[in-house]
Amino acid sequence: MPSGFIDVHAHLLPDFYVRQATAAGHTHPDGMGSWPSWSVEAHLDLMDRNGITTAMLSISSPGVHFGDDKAARLLARRVNEYTAELTREHPGRFGNFVSLPLPDVDGALEEIRFAFDTLRADGVTLLTHTHGVYLGEERLEPVFAELDRRRAVVFLHPTSPLGWEQSALGRPRPMVEYVFDTARAVTDLVMAGVLTRHPNLRVIVPHCGGALPVLADRVDEFMRLFLPAQEPPAPGGVQQLRGLYYDTAGTAFPRQVPALLNLVEPDRVLFGSDYCWTPPALADAHIAAIDAAESPVGGATWRSLTTANAKRLFPGRSR
Repeated sequence: MPSGFIDVHAHLLPDFYVRQATAAGHTHPDGMGSWPSWSVEAHLDLMDRNGITTAMLSISSPGVHFGDDKAARLLARRVNEYTAELTREHPGRFGNFVSLPLPDVDGALEEIRFAFDTLRADGVTLLTHTHGVYLGEERLEPVFAELDRRRAVVFLHPTSPLGWEQSALGRPRPMVEYVFDTARAVTDLVMAGVLTRHPNLRVIVPHCGGALPVLADRVDEFMRLFLPAQEPPAPGGVQQLRGLYYDTAGTAFPRQVPALLNLVEPDRVLFGSDYCWTPPALADAHIAAIDAAESPVGGATWRSLTTANAKRLFPGRSR
């Protein structure tokens, strides 16, 4: 294949993490039937089969904080060191989006320093909320200030929203709840002014932006109605959303990517497989659909386009 994907939405599940999460009560994570199987060998096999050069690894929901700050710090450190070791053992094949023990702000700041200064992390992954603390909350301001100072890539990932016991109607939360919690969290970032206060953040929104492409104008209108006027005027909601990056994890075609392209330019779209939470057969099918879809840029394929976009975002990953 002429261009190898850079996969910005890829998950690892080391055994020690699954054991600790299960012991904390996550037997059926986010309403799924069970934990998926994962191994380095199986992940590399999927990558080779689908022409993926590099996978940026992250821990998905339910994250690393199960209620105890100290335990969360230890688990975040163990996961991050484990992933960094994989990047060293398989140069060029894996990258590292580190986990932070939020909502423990002091622990998160300590882990950011270690991750970037010692592990040379490619970015961080943040859940849409942790124990009800959404990303626009004022207590998280020191975390975003430090990430902004480091011009960090911030990969967002949804988790089960508060009140899922009623809203999910007994169904797996990744089906619908994830989509709306992504929209909720990003809207919170916009409305709270996090993105305008910290313009050096490079934020990746998963799953083609979830519900954001069809809600963007509504968010923009409510910003004008309910936020006080500023001098100079703050960027509107649509303008802020256009400045983010979006990955293609999940059912990108035939409907989600066309909706996304009504919001952002093609240079803001990145490839994501969502492996291992997306089973191999489905991941293969999703990638085949991306390869078969017509690119919005003449002379480019979705494979070459998203890879070029990722290489600009991660110049150290260019090969």
